[in-house]
Amino acid sequence: MRDAVIVEAVRTPIGKGKPGGALSGVHPVELLAHTLQALIGRSGVDPELVDDVIGGCVDQVGEQAMNTTRYAWLAAGLPESVPATTVDRQCGSSQQAVHFAAQGVIAGAYDVVVACGIESMSRVPMWSNVPPGADPFSAAIAARYPGGLIPQGVSAELIAAKWSVSREAMDAFASGSHAKAAQARSAGLFEAELVPVTTPAGLVALDESVRPNTTPEILAGLRPSFADPGFAGRYPQIDWSVTAGNSSPINDGASAVLITSSETAARLGLRPLARLHSFAVTGSDPLLMLTGVVPATEKVLRRAGLSLPDIDLFEVNEAFASVVLAWLQETGADPAKVNVNGGAIALGHPLGASGTRLMTTLVHAMRERGARFALQTMCEAGGLANATILEALD
Repeated sequence: MRDAVIVEAVRTPIGKGKPGGALSGVHPVELLAHTLQALIGRSGVDPELVDDVIGGCVDQVGEQAMNTTRYAWLAAGLPESVPATTVDRQCGSSQQAVHFAAQGVIAGAYDVVVACGIESMSRVPMWSNVPPGADPFSAAIAARYPGGLIPQGVSAELIAAKWSVSREAMDAFASGSHAKAAQARSAGLFEAELVPVTTPAGLVALDESVRPNTTPEILAGLRPSFADPGFAGRYPQIDWSVTAGNSSPINDGASAVLITSSETAARLGLRPLARLHSFAVTGSDPLLMLTGVVPATEKVLRRAGLSLPDIDLFEVNEAFASVVLAWLQETGADPAKVNVNGGAIALGHPLGASGTRLMTTLVHAMRERGARFALQTMCEAGGLANATILEALD
């Protein structure tokens, strides 16, 4: 029976997604191209052997339009004969790309495949693909959800209210994310995964959003980001405690993993970093929207035949601190095993790149810490979530 293994995993540093951010001067196609060049170069694989390139991207418009994954592969100077496609499962787009790639290898449709992701939020801002006056939801959605769908920040507030997650707990979690990321960076734990980027302004070699001196007291001074009188009447239970400090920032970045089978890896002389053990994707309430990580975790553990204590490391995307804290309450996972090198609140969340960014960080952390099993899950707009279990190989 065929399996799927990751043999290389890389990412760019993550820049602030605003004009003047460290990577804002780099076209997203070229940013992903740079990552793909590094992936193929570090692996030593003949790029002609790649059967497909599957990329994640959320705002597929403007500089990220027209199947940006294909043009990134070409911009990297890689063979024209290799196809590519771009997928959108919102924040989990590149984690879904990993699922598609691995499932193709297991099925025998691929021998060697790249899964990757890109988002340049400084150059292609969020919701750029929704022109003014356009309604992407339609009258049927309005009929099914009469009160209307709500922004993710308000969903994060509803989660905080439902699970009684305090402002103090969210700020403490966010401060801890920065502390772990800063410590990992100082210890050189990101060096094996990072691909420095040369920009018009100079070399970018470090994640730009990490703030080593952040404390809960500093974060306590920030005002709520999503307080809205219109929602206050509709949701009186909300205390309005989600801020820019306990949420993920807006970012630029790219990431990529190379996937093959154990048999092909042995034939090509490649050393697997981890086996892609099990996969799950779930739908959940599109109003709470971000709670799908809980059923996705349960589903992937069932499929794997594992229980929570079997998992040595977790990556739970820090879109908002309330999401991870609610997930911890529901699952009972050990917080010491979660996002051990910091998460998106500190490192950043370049939407389409985040799935393979988390996986890149996770496979390297598994090797560093001697973990056998690891689980990654991400909440996604529209009430979706992906979950993946990785297994270390001797």
